[in-house]
Amino acid sequence: MSSEIAVERRAARRRHLTGAIVAAGGLLVLAGSAGLAWSWRADLPDPVASHWGVGGGPDGFSSLGGVLAVLLGIGGAMVLGFGGVTWALGQSAVTRRIGAAATAWVSLFLSIVVVGSLSIQRGLSDAREAGSVDTVLLAAILGSLVPAIIVAIVVPGDLPRPATSAIAADAPRVALVDGERAAWIGHAGSRAAFIVGVPAAVLVAAVAVLTRQWPLLIIDAAVIAALVTLSSFVVRVDRSGLTVRSAVGWPRYRIPLDEVVRADVTRVSPFKEFGGWGWRVGRDGRVGVVLRTGEALQVQRSGGRSIVVTVDDAATAAGLLNALADRSGR
Repeated sequence: MSSEIAVERRAARRRHLTGAIVAAGGLLVLAGSAGLAWSWRADLPDPVASHWGVGGGPDGFSSLGGVLAVLLGIGGAMVLGFGGVTWALGQSAVTRRIGAAATAWVSLFLSIVVVGSLSIQRGLSDAREAGSVDTVLLAAILGSLVPAIIVAIVVPGDLPRPATSAIAADAPRVALVDGERAAWIGHAGSRAAFIVGVPAAVLVAAVAVLTRQWPLLIIDAAVIAALVTLSSFVVRVDRSGLTVRSAVGWPRYRIPLDEVVRADVTRVSPFKEFGGWGWRVGRDGRVGVVLRTGEALQVQRSGGRSIVVTVDDAATAAGLLNALADRSGR
């Protein structure tokens, strides 16, 4: 029991430390950017340009203090929100990685946009003379996305935490003959994502070409990549446990047999329980690969972790996973 408590404490410490580090790092990025911009106040027009229209030139203006207040206010709230989710709900490594990446991305993106848009106004007497911010947007997109991916990669994974009890007697099971090998493969997908996403991507591309806002094409490409990556998953149950992976191979989530506490069939409402569709984190910390309303496979994992995947024939998947976990002899 003492070793189990020690692992639990280490896991909680890892979750809390990750949340605290990424939140503190995000706030430092915002504060440093605001400080740098404030140091330029003698070189900036008053008011400064704070918004650019589709024509490429500025069409909105504000005081420097107002711009920095928005950066620190909105940016700080988002950083603390993502960091708080990582701290409180990051029982699974995938949740911690998503939270850490989101924190890094939002702090860097907002900082680069604000600092970059102010840097092109230095030395101007009238902010209306500021040119396009296309280069700034490009720098913000690339300068925030790449570090966010790196942050997600370096966040530590989960500690090995074998379950300490047998699968409950009332859990569903598939009958297996001694020595029989069995595997189950299902697919979780969303046609609605393509029906909505593809026309939206075409529309954004058209707007980018017509208005010559070329950074929109990069945003469009990122949206298309996310659509392809997060709208189709392969779900597999075999003697290695449960594996849920995107159709393109990443992201991937795996539960080894010795960490399966129980698998069941449930019904899920993506918006009500997870705040939307896709790869999500629920208010209770559950990981959700929820692409539609209805039948889903739910797997409880050691350490208070769990995953919900909307997939057809979830009953067979749950029964086989429980039976294979029984056979693993823990």
